[in-house]
Amino acid sequence: MTAARPNGADRLKLVPWGVDAAGDGAMSALKEWTGNFLMRDNPQLGRVGNVCPFTSFGARHDTLRFGVSDARPGEEKRIRAELMDALDQFDAIPHSRQTGIFRAILIHFPHCGAAEGVATMQRAQRGLRLTGFLRARMLGVFYSDAEEPGLWNPDFRPLRAPIPIIAIRSLVAADAAFVLRHPVLAPAYLFNYPLAGPKELAKVATRRV
Repeated sequence: MTAARPNGADRLKLVPWGVDAAGDGAMSALKEWTGNFLMRDNPQLGRVGNVCPFTSFGARHDTLRFGVSDARPGEEKRIRAELMDALDQFDAIPHSRQTGIFRAILIHFPHCGAAEGVATMQRAQRGLRLTGFLRARMLGVFYSDAEEPGLWNPDFRPLRAPIPIIAIRSLVAADAAFVLRHPVLAPAYLFNYPLAGPKELAKVATRRV
């Protein structure tokens, strides 16, 4: 069920990777950064492969979507509603049994680049983190001075981006390292991965010893 949007705002429009973004500066910036950073290997990442394999595979299988929000700093309820709507649209992305895991949505918030705007995005995202986990979804906030360390290289900053973004992707069993950082999410993680989850958590915990 789609959440009600405040102030009569239209539903967030999402478009695939292959749709031309010419004339839309915010959308062009989002797609350009995605192609130049998320879809590419990075020697500082700490593992082999693209920074975010969900985006490169999603582009290939047409399960990747992009949106631009007009939300302003302080409009936490609006952003929350847009994210709830995006979660519903995420579920509706056409996919096969094999490609469903590669669904992803990236939303650019061009008016939220300053500290107040980023804080608003973070509050909305944190408020939906558990909801996302219960629906087997991960929500992350990207911004210019993000300090969240990488899972494979603690000196890498995978959430840094020149523009403010909230991303939604599938939760996978390999997200165990993130769960160990945020133990409150463990029950929701284990609900989705009752067999593989404990093994992945034990594996990550062993590596840290």
